[in-house]
Formats: sequence, C-alpha cells, structure tokens
Amino acid sequence: MDKQIIFTAAALGALAVILGAFGAHGLRNYLQPQQIEIWNKGVQYHFYHVFALLLLSALPLAKNNLVFTSYWCFTLGILLFSGSLYLLACREALRWDWLKIMGPITPVGGLLFIAGWVTLAIAALRK
Repeated sequence: MDKQIIFTAAALGALAVILGAFGAHGLRNYLQPQQIEIWNKGVQYHFYHVFALLLLSALPLAKNNLVFTSYWCFTLGILLFSGSLYLLACREALRWDWLKIMGPITPVGGLLFIAGWVTLAIAALRK
C-alpha cells in the first residue's frame, strides 16, 4: 500500500465528512435548496474519488507511473470539481459575485476525474 495515497485519501475523506456535515447543518439557513443540491453534488463526487484513491493505494500497481497519474488526476479533480461547486453554492450567501468565474473550472475537474479513470484502465491493461 502506498502511504502517500492513503494519507491523501484519509485527509480528503475527513474533509468530505466535515463539508458534508457543514452543508447539512451549518448552511441550511443560508443557502437556497438549489444551492444545497450543488453543495451536495460536490460532496458526492468528493467521496467517490476518495474511495477511488483508496482503491489505488491497495493496488499492487501502486508504484506504476500510470497509477500515480491517476492519483494526481483524482486529487486535483476533487480540488477543482468539488471545490468549485462548494464555492459556487456559497457565492450568493457570501456576496462574492466574482466567484462566478469558478463555473468554467468545474468541468476541468470533471475532465481530471475522467483522465484518472482512463489512466487507471490503461495501467490495468498494461499489467
């Protein structure tokens, strides 16, 4: 098992739990239902890719360059995809209209998720 991947998954997993609870309890009075849905979509994909990171750590291929590329794609995908959704959901409540620039960042995070899964598939085929 790769310690770096496990550490990243553990840290991002704890953050996902914190952000999920914050969205469910702390933001309820400040965000509209549609904004809560956006927040929850960020948490959902955040968790999915924490589990993907844990999968990577358990693979015997963990030292493989393609697996390491998947690791970075999933990690950066969480930061860009979920992170931008968290900020977009809170934009009105924070009165930070400039956060609308985060909209185009969300698909970049999604592309990184896709790239992570594709590189993982390639790594499996090459084994």
